[in-house]
Amino acid sequence: MDIQKLVKPNIRSLRAYHAEEIPCKVKLDANESPYSAISNQRSAISLEKNLQTLNRYPDPQATALRKLMAKELKVKPGNILHGNGSDELIYYMITTFGGSVMYPVPTFSMYGIISQALDEKKIEIPLDKDFDIDTEKTITAIKKYRPKLIFLSSPNNPTGNCFSSERILRIIKATSFSKQHKGDSRIAPTSSLVVVDEAYQSFSNEKSFLPLLDKYRNLIVLRTLSKIGLAGLRLGFLIANEEIINEVNKVRLPFNVNSLSQAVAVEALKNKKQMRSYLTSIISERKRLFREMEKIDGITPYPSDANFILFRAADAVRVYKRLLAKGVLIRDLTGVIENCLRVTVGTPGENTVFLRTLKQLI
Repeated sequence: MDIQKLVKPNIRSLRAYHAEEIPCKVKLDANESPYSAISNQRSAISLEKNLQTLNRYPDPQATALRKLMAKELKVKPGNILHGNGSDELIYYMITTFGGSVMYPVPTFSMYGIISQALDEKKIEIPLDKDFDIDTEKTITAIKKYRPKLIFLSSPNNPTGNCFSSERILRIIKATSFSKQHKGDSRIAPTSSLVVVDEAYQSFSNEKSFLPLLDKYRNLIVLRTLSKIGLAGLRLGFLIANEEIINEVNKVRLPFNVNSLSQAVAVEALKNKKQMRSYLTSIISERKRLFREMEKIDGITPYPSDANFILFRAADAVRVYKRLLAKGVLIRDLTGVIENCLRVTVGTPGENTVFLRTLKQLI
């Protein structure tokens, strides 16, 4: 049997996302937090109780977790949908609303991978020379292709910067739902849903777009717990008006977030003091990394609002391989941005090892 003949054409040409685990002393490649958000005895005791109930299905509505997240984000529980990581929620949105799907490049690769997996047209708009949104090209493409969904990751991965708030807002306004006449809620031909992916918002001084949800019905915000010390849980949240939540919830798989993930997340979110301490450390270390990298000849770091730093290096592939040979793993982005690498902010000790090794190699 020729299996390839049975595979849909859009899947046949798709390349699987490759997340390789490479053993090393210092792991700074995946934008993970160097600190676990669960580390105290009280949390461990609480989680142990949940082990006794694994014979039962988890709460399908993740009631306690959504209630806590709603309080944290200052929205109503009905404005939140929980997912097995942001990836699952991106999948659900594209399944629900279809395409075309638009996003700037380079950006988070799953927007394009999931679009192709669901056989929806991808519209990729290159960022400008400052890694910001090219507003004119984007607006022109919106008018031409009329995308159902526009994904904007801010702070952006892999560039690390926040997009201009004014440019994002212009796109939201240009695609906002408009009534044809009084009492008619049909959307205008150019209306799109704009998804602002705030996965790295915790590390940024820029304002969140959450307060604008009531003003713009076409705005959706994505959040995740992966970057703040809970990557192993795979927990993401879609925040939007209840009409959008209700529609996307139709395609959500039942019991999509397991009991242990829900319990761990609730315990971690209760410990705000510890969470703030970890975030403060990461932001402080990011600043130190940037200052020290600026001093190294042949290295050009780019300012970051995230928990990583993108940097350019002459013969970047050689630098990557030599760092790995010394036990320091970072991310090779040369296939995405010419001569660029990305380093995640680790503990002070890990960052010192990275800097020392990089200086020696250069």
